[in-house]
Amino acid sequence: MSEPALPLGVLLNHVADAVQAVRGGESLNQALLRTPAAARRGTQALTFQVLRRLGSALAARTRLAPKAPPPVVDALLLTALALLWDGADAPYAEHTLVDQAVAAMRRRAARSAAFANAALRRFLRERDAVTRAVTADPVGRYNHPTWWLERLRADWPDEWEAIVEADNLRPPMTLRVNARRGDAASYVARLAASGIAATALGGAAVQLERPCPVGDLPGFADGDVSVQDAAAQRAAPLLLAGLDAESRRPRVLDACAAPGGKTAHLLELAELDLLAIDRDATRLQRIDETLLRLGLAARTLAADAADPASWWDGRPFDAILLDAPCSASGIVRRHPDVRWLRRASDIESLARTQARLLDALWPLLAPGGRLLYCTCSVFKAEGAHQIDAFLQREPAGVLAASPPSPGHLLPLPDNRAMPSAPGFSTAPDGFFYALLEKPSP
Repeated sequence: MSEPALPLGVLLNHVADAVQAVRGGESLNQALLRTPAAARRGTQALTFQVLRRLGSALAARTRLAPKAPPPVVDALLLTALALLWDGADAPYAEHTLVDQAVAAMRRRAARSAAFANAALRRFLRERDAVTRAVTADPVGRYNHPTWWLERLRADWPDEWEAIVEADNLRPPMTLRVNARRGDAASYVARLAASGIAATALGGAAVQLERPCPVGDLPGFADGDVSVQDAAAQRAAPLLLAGLDAESRRPRVLDACAAPGGKTAHLLELAELDLLAIDRDATRLQRIDETLLRLGLAARTLAADAADPASWWDGRPFDAILLDAPCSASGIVRRHPDVRWLRRASDIESLARTQARLLDALWPLLAPGGRLLYCTCSVFKAEGAHQIDAFLQREPAGVLAASPPSPGHLLPLPDNRAMPSAPGFSTAPDGFFYALLEKPSP
């Protein structure tokens, strides 16, 4: 059932509320919980577009109104500027956007309506000059914070510009076919019969030509398919490679498991004695819900993976998946608020957390077992540098020879570490994978 149409002015105020919350340090997901259900999908779609252009809008507003207005006013003004930025990509006619933004401002901050009207109409008159001036400002040009751009440039001197451009694209919707229920090719045929165009990417991955509500996907409610990016689908096959799941049920730990996509993928591929833990009991419920939909079972436990003494029973694990907390710098096209929420100091703090988790979980691994460390980050501090430091602390650990660790997977279609099949319209998400092996005595 589609959402009822809302007046654009009402929708713009919801978007401005979300933008104001993000600029105040709140995640977009949390902010959207306060949006009325009937407006949530439309608000999210427009807010995504605004956040991908927020740097440009900020630079333009600074040029049009050097003194920043109050946050409640600024959020709506920035929303309108971002949506007007590219006339060819504007979701509504320009005059409609301006009129409705001014109407929204009258409800939001009546005394600022004339100011907003003047600023927006001036932008339309001077758009070419404003956009040229904004390109001289890195934040305005690339729509990422300065510190983020500097870190990318240091880590990836040849690729950083392509990475930030990819971050500003709309992501594809990629599915993972439940291996217990079918394969990618057969599911593409099922989609075609439902009028949904898609391409099999190899393995269990299917990419839709256009995103759609999960309720429209054949067999979704029955557990035939899940939504998961192609890069994230690398985790389960990597960890299970070489693991003897034929003669026994390997004991597997999924640390930091919520929301459970990788947990489910592991269970789709093998019969496992799997324990999934996460510190957040609320997010842990999502794992249980996902497994119930898919017809799978695992033990779930609200616990701190970095404190095994509080939950580990002393029996070693054959395999451990550590999907560590990270900056999410590889998935900002799906979560465009992340770039505006993170601070430079967060990377060092997250790196310390990742190191603590590695050190805590390594002793739980049986000799001959494997630990897969992964992050959805393109920053080397959370990837290659993290693993280099760990291997210096734990000289007995080694990178598994087979299969080789993919390392950093950049969100670029020509990334050689991520083999792609014909039909990739956009690149997979950015990830880092290191498969570590504990030698047998």
